[in-house]
Amino acid sequence: MRQSSATIRDVAREAAVSVASVSRAMNGHSSVHPDTRERVMAAARSLGYVPHAGARSLSLSRSHAIGVVLPDLHGEFFSEIVRGMDREVTARGYHLLLSNMHADAERAAQAVRSMRGRVDGLIVMAPQLVAGGLDEALPLGVPAVLINSQHGPGRASFHIDNAAGIAASVEHLVAQGRRRLVHVSGPFGNIDADERRQGYLSAMARLAPEVEPVVIEGDFHEDSGAAAMAEIAERGVRYDGIVAGNDMMALGVLSVLRERRVDVPGAVAVTGFDDIPLARYLGLTTIRAPLAEMGERAVARLVDALEGGTLALETQTIATELVIRATSPAGAA
Repeated sequence: MRQSSATIRDVAREAAVSVASVSRAMNGHSSVHPDTRERVMAAARSLGYVPHAGARSLSLSRSHAIGVVLPDLHGEFFSEIVRGMDREVTARGYHLLLSNMHADAERAAQAVRSMRGRVDGLIVMAPQLVAGGLDEALPLGVPAVLINSQHGPGRASFHIDNAAGIAASVEHLVAQGRRRLVHVSGPFGNIDADERRQGYLSAMARLAPEVEPVVIEGDFHEDSGAAAMAEIAERGVRYDGIVAGNDMMALGVLSVLRERRVDVPGAVAVTGFDDIPLARYLGLTTIRAPLAEMGERAVARLVDALEGGTLALETQTIATELVIRATSPAGAA
């Protein structure tokens, strides 16, 4: 007979074990023998016992919350990462607590400190902070996994292979016979932007050494892609390809080219980076970074450590993939 008011003592009596053994079995302690765990779980099912979530958290001194600190909660790039995180925390019985991290080091530290005592661990993405600023902002004693952030040694992190991704874009366009490639970069000082810019410069030096590389700084938003095109026109730069530092700036570039009735990809080819959902709908050639998967992996790595595993203090590199679409199909030049 099922009892909706069953207590942990009822389960202990039914399973013929101590209350402490029931608690350890319910909380997944490795010290509990599998036979005992199964007997406890069978008793709980029989009695209709449901552990009280608040009491469970208090007994474990845990909140079952993961703090996530991102530089900008808007835009498809971060939405994709959070989507992957949410999928994994739901499967693992945790929940997310989101916060915004600004470029200013002190405000960034405040954002991280606001999580202290409210979360079991942190996932931080701070590409705009220098290593020292981020290391100082992270609270001692709180496990943290970093994503595309500048940090000192001894941190668990994930890193997108930005340079290889941009190099693949340059190689693709040069293979079409295009040489005058302009890079619309993200902001200087941002780790993603800096690595993608360097990837462009290195690839141009290797594949088109006779061409002077051109870099126009943007800010990863669509408007700055359009502004970059205005600067290119004002400077009289000749070009047959635009290698944008992310998809949103590439979309700004495309909007200007279409307003000017420039043949894309006949006269000018355009590539982006990230492969956000909007890029797929608009036929943008881009570099796919598995953003949702990276969010999943970051959560899994942190939760595994929280539940008794080891948080390996190493950087795991996320490979990228060139995705060719309508803005630069092979043979279009």
